[in-house]
Amino acid sequence: MEITAWLRSLDLECYEPAFLANDINMDILPQLTAEDLRDLGVASVGHRRKLLSAIATFCHGLSSSASKSAPLLSRNRPDERSHSTTAEAERRQLTVVFCDLVGSTDLSTRLDPEDLREIVRSYQDCCAKIIDNLGGHVARYLGDGVLAYFGYPKAYGDDAERAVRAGLDLVKAVGALQSHEGVPLQARVGIATGIVVVGDLVGTYGIDERTAIGETPNLAARLQTLAAPNTTVIAESTRRLVGSLFDIRDLGEHHLKGFTDPVPAWQVVDEMLGASCFEALRTPSLTLFVGRETEVALLLDLWQYAKASQGQVVLVSGEPGIGKSRLVCALRERLSAEVHAFRVYQCSPLRQNSPLFPIISRLEHAAGFDRNDAPDARIGKLAALLSKTTKQCDEIALIADLLGLPIGHHPPLPDLRARFETLFHA
Repeated sequence: MEITAWLRSLDLECYEPAFLANDINMDILPQLTAEDLRDLGVASVGHRRKLLSAIATFCHGLSSSASKSAPLLSRNRPDERSHSTTAEAERRQLTVVFCDLVGSTDLSTRLDPEDLREIVRSYQDCCAKIIDNLGGHVARYLGDGVLAYFGYPKAYGDDAERAVRAGLDLVKAVGALQSHEGVPLQARVGIATGIVVVGDLVGTYGIDERTAIGETPNLAARLQTLAAPNTTVIAESTRRLVGSLFDIRDLGEHHLKGFTDPVPAWQVVDEMLGASCFEALRTPSLTLFVGRETEVALLLDLWQYAKASQGQVVLVSGEPGIGKSRLVCALRERLSAEVHAFRVYQCSPLRQNSPLFPIISRLEHAAGFDRNDAPDARIGKLAALLSKTTKQCDEIALIADLLGLPIGHHPPLPDLRARFETLFHA
């Protein structure tokens, strides 16, 4: 009866007997072709065109109904993914990193497309590895540009710091890559932090997964255009979050396309050696220290034991943010009038592949290394530092190797294996 009513609505009820005799119903209707209609006895070209047009309209109505009911199906069946932007999108604070390959247009005019493809692929692989190792997510490849999120889909308490470290690592690693002509590649990075709405964006021609909507991605892209080759530029919002963990140079305010007011920009020069996270991220003046009288009293008692040549060790452990570093800072304030030595060895989840990083960082800070020092200058500073405690050249060479410095004319490293074997047999 449905197919009969449909034909009558088109004033083509003359074809009812043929449709019913061949078991044509509303389920079969979308599959009919012009050849099928001819077999059904629809000899008129005008009638065939009219029927095909009506079939297309009917199919469009089916697809629209299916798309409207998709969220209901997804809620009933958790294994099916919903494409509803309302259900998928969420409001997040993101730090967005935009990395661009410098001079790609010039490379495209000088290189064969296949050679250029290999260069871009190695560049993308290099960027993806660095971003992934630091807990970020590559959201999209835009030709020779890479867009990455820190804070989505997985968030950490130090996403801004991770993003800035990624920016420094990106320009360094890309600079080590070589083009087919032996010329080093160059990259520039823009970073911004802010509130976005992130999630799947459903459009007419498909789904753009994990798209961040808001000002922040645009700001990161604009800041990238300000960066000189092999440099990283960050927004004011990111600079506030990283404090003094990095050596940052003020670039002033700039008029950027799409932004009404001038935008301040900052260039990240390098990581600050020996920087304590608590000292680097805290405000200039600490809030009043309230409570913890019992803990402070215990630490002061142990300090008295240590002064009496009874060495003490204290382990303060707990969840992040409960005030462990603030407690140590309060102890330092109480001991400010007494002679004491304070040393900081900072571990980091970002340095898990370098177990001796706290020692290395402390040595570099104590020796007074500068980022512009040549290897020979660093060797001289290290020798001056170690001369206070040792006169053995082989020990100096050992520490230099730990810091990744070339030994040069210094004696070779001591044979520690032979020493251990001698001790073992003794």
